Amino acid sequence: MMSAPTVTLRNMAHGTEMRTVVDGEVFVHYGQIYVNSDPDSFGPELKAAFAGQSVGLCGGADPGALWLVTGLHTGNVGFTVEVHDQPPLLDPAWEEAVEVSFRPASGRSLLVQWAGSAAWELGLDEIDYRVRYCAQGMEGARLKDTRTHGPQLDRYLLQFWPAPPEPERLLRRTSSVAEYWHEFARKQPPPPTAAERAEAERVARETQEQADEQARTAREEWKWGGKLPSERLRQVSGCVESLLRFDPELVHALDAAGPAAQRSVALLAARRACEAAGLAGVGWIAAALDALEAGDALPPPFDDRDRLHRAIRADPDLPRQTVGRAIPPQRPAFQPPLPSRAGRGEPLRLSTSSRRPAPAPAIRISQRHMALPAVVHAAEADPLEAAVKAVSAAVSAYGENYPALLAEVRATVRPE
Repeated sequence: MMSAPTVTLRNMAHGTEMRTVVDGEVFVHYGQIYVNSDPDSFGPELKAAFAGQSVGLCGGADPGALWLVTGLHTGNVGFTVEVHDQPPLLDPAWEEAVEVSFRPASGRSLLVQWAGSAAWELGLDEIDYRVRYCAQGMEGARLKDTRTHGPQLDRYLLQFWPAPPEPERLLRRTSSVAEYWHEFARKQPPPPTAAERAEAERVARETQEQADEQARTAREEWKWGGKLPSERLRQVSGCVESLLRFDPELVHALDAAGPAAQRSVALLAARRACEAAGLAGVGWIAAALDALEAGDALPPPFDDRDRLHRAIRADPDLPRQTVGRAIPPQRPAFQPPLPSRAGRGEPLRLSTSSRRPAPAPAIRISQRHMALPAVVHAAEADPLEAAVKAVSAAVSAYGENYPALLAEVRATVRPE
């Protein structure tokens, strides 16, 4: 079991101080335990921890972390961690001993079991330390492999004291398992320099930024039906997203058409919406359609939305037709670009589906309330905005029969 309190001892004769911050047994798995001080890291990587070192057992090449090797593969081992203010003497009882340099990456350094199953605070400052890792009983523990009960097989001592960085040192070696890890360390290439790490981080950052931009562009292309909109189309306020759900190609075609064609589409949409709702023959509505065709200002009550709504409610002769709600075609869900295609400049390919789910018959739409806004929208000052908004309103007025309307509009924009 691990003891909880920190024990501080002072040597009055030599003026030194030592704190025991961990003392007891810890659980190891795969013959490893770690020190980690980077809150954004899951811990060191094996090869990175020993990169360029001439000694094994304690890997300190991965900044802010230590990889500590044990002889036992799985089970509890004895483990003590001490923090000194001066270099401690090496007890001759220890069979293996190495030293490396270490600097915490934060104000919180932890001794961490495999997979983070338990951790203990070490109370280290953010300064340079010398680390000594000592072992006893590694060879026998390696042969035993697993300890589930019985006497302790191996034990370890990890000591820290303030000291400037210096090369790692092999202080003592007696076992073949320790020699294996020393040889492993010597085979590892040196870690990247600070400049190389900075360059790698820059490349990784730029790569991520490019991937983020590609994903953003791909999502926008998906939203606009596989083609990015023009700046002019982006500025169309309201209704454009609704029409995109029904026919994105038509939206782009309206954008590409000239002002005269756009105005013709707006007038067509307003007239067809009123005809579908049975309103084209109503006097005050017919007058508004005639004004649109003549390019004149809309007469009352179309010049004021509140008055228009009151007129709709007040006129008892308006048809009360309803229609099933317009349901847009199904389309594939957005799929982010695959990483393997990043940077290759391949256009986003979107499959489209003409299938529509069956309309919900219980949802009926009042056609007069949908049709008359198309008249108001058709009078917008900007021809593109007038066309997009009028067609969108007309789609709602047509309801489940909207494909016939869009077919006629497409023929107007792109005559055969």
